[in-house]
Amino acid sequence: MMMSDMEHDGRREDASRSAGEAPETGFGEATPEAQPGADALASLSAERDELKDRVLRTLAEMENLRRRTEREVADARTYAVTNFARDMLNVADNVRRAIESVPAEARAGADGALKGLLDGIELTERDLAKTLERHGVKLVEPQGQRFDPNRHQAMFEVPNAEVPAGTVVQVVQSGYVIGDRVLRPALVGVAKGGPKPPPAPDAV
Repeated sequence: MMMSDMEHDGRREDASRSAGEAPETGFGEATPEAQPGADALASLSAERDELKDRVLRTLAEMENLRRRTEREVADARTYAVTNFARDMLNVADNVRRAIESVPAEARAGADGALKGLLDGIELTERDLAKTLERHGVKLVEPQGQRFDPNRHQAMFEVPNAEVPAGTVVQVVQSGYVIGDRVLRPALVGVAKGGPKPPPAPDAV
């Protein structure tokens, strides 16, 4: 059976439309740009702050360690001779006793061998004091000073209305310090019965 001209023309038009249409691939569609979420930003900020805090604390600990080490080294240098210096104080005491055992009149009229002996003992005392001082050991001379319980040890009280109460009026044994530490407190007699002492400078 022969197709009509109308049907034949319709099929040709459908074929032409099918051949002219391109398949849709979807490649032309745009994708939105990815952005970090609020939770991710908050997490990164918290991590940054924690790391910064750790770094600052580590630096502070290192600085404290450096200062402590420097202080310990300085103390070791200053106080390394403490025990030896304390033993040498007995020598200094004996030299002083030897000098004081000679009456002032005898020293004033001494000549010859006696004068040479006394001069030699006094020279030894001065050299010993210089040697101790060179190693940080210094003599405490509290005569006439206000009694300081940190550096002095009161042995007795002396009635004396002419000086403020608590004034050192007699030194039984000299004291010594090494650096800022007391090596041996001075043994002293303290006045009583006098006027009230003025307040200490740090108490004003």
